Amino acid sequence: MTQRFSLTTRLTLFYTLASAAVLLGLGWVTSSAMNKHFEDLDRGTLQDKILLIQEVSAKASSKQDLQERLREVLHSHEGLIVTVQSNGKRLYATAELKIPNEFLREVGEDPQTQTMLSWLNDEGHQYRALSALVPTPVQQDELLTVWVALDTKLHDHFETHFQMTLVIYVILATLCSGVFGWIAANRGLAPLRIMRSRAQAVTSNKLGARMPVDAVPLEMADLASTLNDMLDRLQDDFRRLSEFSSDLAHELRTPISNLLTETQVTLSAKRSNDDYQDVLASNSEELQRLARMVSDMLFLAKTEHGLSLPSREVIEVATEVQALFDFYEALASEKGIRLEMTGAGTVSGDRLMLRRALSNLLSNALRHAAPQSAVTIQIETPDNTTEIRVINHGTNISPEMLPRLFDRFFRVDKSRAHPQSDGTGLGLAITRAILKAHGGVIAVSSESGTTCFSLRFPKTGAYATPPQG
Repeated sequence: MTQRFSLTTRLTLFYTLASAAVLLGLGWVTSSAMNKHFEDLDRGTLQDKILLIQEVSAKASSKQDLQERLREVLHSHEGLIVTVQSNGKRLYATAELKIPNEFLREVGEDPQTQTMLSWLNDEGHQYRALSALVPTPVQQDELLTVWVALDTKLHDHFETHFQMTLVIYVILATLCSGVFGWIAANRGLAPLRIMRSRAQAVTSNKLGARMPVDAVPLEMADLASTLNDMLDRLQDDFRRLSEFSSDLAHELRTPISNLLTETQVTLSAKRSNDDYQDVLASNSEELQRLARMVSDMLFLAKTEHGLSLPSREVIEVATEVQALFDFYEALASEKGIRLEMTGAGTVSGDRLMLRRALSNLLSNALRHAAPQSAVTIQIETPDNTTEIRVINHGTNISPEMLPRLFDRFFRVDKSRAHPQSDGTGLGLAITRAILKAHGGVIAVSSESGTTCFSLRFPKTGAYATPPQG
């Protein structure tokens, strides 16, 4: 199994390796530059000695005079070896100089070459040499072959000492870079450890902890802000889930309690057949309410994973609205409410789901509309969309309640007393889920005694799979 390293360790290793590479590169450049500098110095020294020999030869009156003059000017030059040859015979030499044969052959072809030769002798000494042709004294047509060489042991000693010092420095500097890199990485990642401790403090009972956005570097501020947004969503979802669980328990407790009480009372004494029938009829109503609630909950559960439409077709909205008007006409007449419709349009979607959404809104409007008022459904097609507005007149809904109208089991009336309705508090949540499945949106406004639910569907033929989540 591959070993996992911490981010601090990775940054430290990377910083150490990068520092080592830079230091090694700098050492190589420095060593190369120093070697080139010594080579140029040696070349300059050798060329100066050749010029000196040329001047001495030009002033000498004979070969013997040349020898004497060379002894006088060259005897005190440490590390300098000069060999002068005349017709292949040695005329003058400060010391024995053994030049490799391959160099002799190379120079023999062109003794005037300015290529500086470099080699190691048997004793491990490094030599650099130049050759030249110098006219002989008196007989200018005869040329002397001059070899000038330098023993570079002083340079070699300095370079060796410098390289050892450089290696020690590189090692120590790399180790120091590693230590400083670890300190920098450890301190630089301290905000992550703070964020981790804050995250560890988040529990189901403590969802209020947030990441310190202002206390972290700019590179981590976006991460901290994103995590805070996530925690806000989780806190809000957890609150809604808690309220939903409480509401669900309350909604289920009432019909179950009714069934249990009525059944126990019935079984406590012997009853007539008519009494048993009445009890069974009453239990059937409660069971139907429970079945309807379970069915609605299953429908809403599907929306959490992306509800797909059973079928899709082009629907004339006005036709569906008129069918609902016919169904609710009796209830509207009983309350003295007029049903009105304006406009026309089409929607691409499932007919039964669309009718259910409109039915939920229409029944809700009739329930809360003021007597002797009108419930109006307006159909419009702005911007290549179809918008359906369900409008009723009555008591305003407070602004703080509007965003929560589509929550499951949420009711504006906290008393939960709805004797005139057998609704479960899931109608608006189901309506929003249907709109989401159709790729549409739903909005609500309530002011000046008018409440309006607005359903906006995409244009016909532009239906797309609704977003997941």
